[in-house]
Amino acid sequence: MDRTLLFAVSLALTLSLSACNRTPAGSATPAAPAATGAPAAPPELIPRDALFGNPERANVQISPDGRYLGWVAAVDGVLNVWVAPADDIGKARAVTADKARGIRQYVWSHRPDTLLYLRDTGGDENFHLFSVDLASGQARDLSDFPATHAEVVGVSHLHPESVLVAMNDRDPKWHDLYRVDLASGQRTLLEKNTGRIAGYIADPDFKVRMASRACEDGGNDLLEPDGKGGWKVTGEIPFADSLTSFPGGYTSDGKTGYFFDSRGRDTAALYAIDAGTGAKTLVHEDARADIDDALDHPMTQRAQAVAVNYLKNEWKAVDPAIAPDLDTLKAIGPGSFSVTSRTLDDKTWIVAYSAAESPVTYYRYARGGTPERLFSARPALEGKALAAQWPQEIRSRDGLTLVSYLTLPRTADANGDGKADAPVPMVLLVHGGPWARDIYGYDAYHQWLANRGYAVLSVNYRGSTGFGKAFTNAGDGEWAGKMHDDLIDAVDWAVKNGVTTREQVAIMGGSYGGYATLVGLTFTPDAFKCGVDIVGPSNLDTLLSTIPPYWAAFFEQFARRVGDPRTAAGKQLLAERSPLTRVAAITRPLLIGQGANDPRVRQAESDQIVKAMTDKHIPVTYVLFPDEGHGFARPENSKAFNAVAEGFLAQCLGGRAQPIGGDFNGSSITVPTGADGVPGLAEAIGTHVQDIRR
Repeated sequence: MDRTLLFAVSLALTLSLSACNRTPAGSATPAAPAATGAPAAPPELIPRDALFGNPERANVQISPDGRYLGWVAAVDGVLNVWVAPADDIGKARAVTADKARGIRQYVWSHRPDTLLYLRDTGGDENFHLFSVDLASGQARDLSDFPATHAEVVGVSHLHPESVLVAMNDRDPKWHDLYRVDLASGQRTLLEKNTGRIAGYIADPDFKVRMASRACEDGGNDLLEPDGKGGWKVTGEIPFADSLTSFPGGYTSDGKTGYFFDSRGRDTAALYAIDAGTGAKTLVHEDARADIDDALDHPMTQRAQAVAVNYLKNEWKAVDPAIAPDLDTLKAIGPGSFSVTSRTLDDKTWIVAYSAAESPVTYYRYARGGTPERLFSARPALEGKALAAQWPQEIRSRDGLTLVSYLTLPRTADANGDGKADAPVPMVLLVHGGPWARDIYGYDAYHQWLANRGYAVLSVNYRGSTGFGKAFTNAGDGEWAGKMHDDLIDAVDWAVKNGVTTREQVAIMGGSYGGYATLVGLTFTPDAFKCGVDIVGPSNLDTLLSTIPPYWAAFFEQFARRVGDPRTAAGKQLLAERSPLTRVAAITRPLLIGQGANDPRVRQAESDQIVKAMTDKHIPVTYVLFPDEGHGFARPENSKAFNAVAEGFLAQCLGGRAQPIGGDFNGSSITVPTGADGVPGLAEAIGTHVQDIRR
């Protein structure tokens, strides 16, 4: 059971786990900084390819029958799905043959020798669902319709022959629910969505048990089948609880449902609901943080453990039978782990483990035994001088607690106590969403920037999720308002605590973080020395008028939390909070990165602020990728943009920089404006041979 967070940007292939600040067992331990009064020598410059290039192996999963291990790895530089016999990893072979953007998402079905994977085109987020038969090698598009967004609703051991899939080919705004036969690809309509249904919940027997319908007030009605082919309202999620309350699924016998619920409380707790009587039993709660994930038994689907993530992620057993296993996994090291997959007989688990200074390492765990190390996602980083990450609780000016994460360059923290020996330049790295959160653990951007000589601070500003509904709802109507005040308060904290000086701070982020960057340079033009905006909206009115059609159920959330473009007052608020209306205030250097196919924050969002700046003769550097969407998925493009950003930040803050070198190779990068604004960029782009892959 987990929750999909909307509007979050992926700046790179996410391989990090929430983790502690030490390396895991089996990894080389970085050399400790010298505990002397003299400044420590700068560590080796870690190549961008080691941080942002393809992982060696990632997303490792075992098949339900235990016969195969699967993972994602490169074929000729493009990520594909690989499969090996579980008892002979050396016989691994690629079972997909993508030559463009790569495959990152896959799941095992319960049909023998069959897995499923998702792929979009050029970052358009119209993900198609494919099946692959391992015996024959045949791949089939199970959603082979134009401009269709497919979502896997359910796979089940009770029905191994099929899968539940939601598709919006009939109406782009609303997904219908189908049962798709894996052998033939034939689909059977289960629910035609003519009632503004936002999502369906089916039990493992593939019976549709519940649905949610968006209401005009931004809340949701909870529906159940009425036995006559229609729906009856059986509950509601008020607007105030709409980002912190959601159904979690059913047990295999259909007798118990689970609900992550903040109604009548602040933080979301996990409840078990008796399907016959409706009786509600508390499974677990935590006053500090929402419960938003659970580990379920693979056969019964009963919740066995829950995740609690306040400063760090922790797993809590709610089934005593699993407690010894969690203790065994905790003993791998002081970092954090997650269980990526379990065999149906529950004898073998695949575990991903990480710490702040170490990327994810995968283990195979035969229950009752000792976890067997399989491989690291990024072995090139083993033994490198990675930096510790320090959780912080920062107080906002009006008394909120902002859970934040600070990474210091090793040269700035000689004794490793998490306190800067002297102020250094700092990058305020703002997460997307905004209805998402920063977590503790390995983060490629934190490590990259710290290695270049910068302190890095990530802040869970109000509006972030995970800390209860009051904290999330405190961001309503506060884009460029109190949400931005929280970021400024965090910078003030860093200055007061000697992390940096007021004149040495840059702001950087993607999606909402990109918007926050633009706000920083327009609403508080003297607060930051420069900014890096990645796929950030500049005009909130045009942002809300161009959201993807299938986000129709979420539109009222935007209208109430950001501003309603259907009313005069709402349009005025959106204009007032749009960086585009304050372009003339920009006096500091700005770098913008954009994907041409972004369905969430359209290219026009970047185009219009770049045009406004150039019309006013304000310098800006604009980097555009014709084969990317909301963030840069292709490693070649991620490395190319970060090569530009690294030179930009070095010019602004004075940190170290690896030359662009060959990091444009294989990329589709273009620089429509301002190539002369970053050292070496004009020369590199002038000789670059563009490689576009969709």
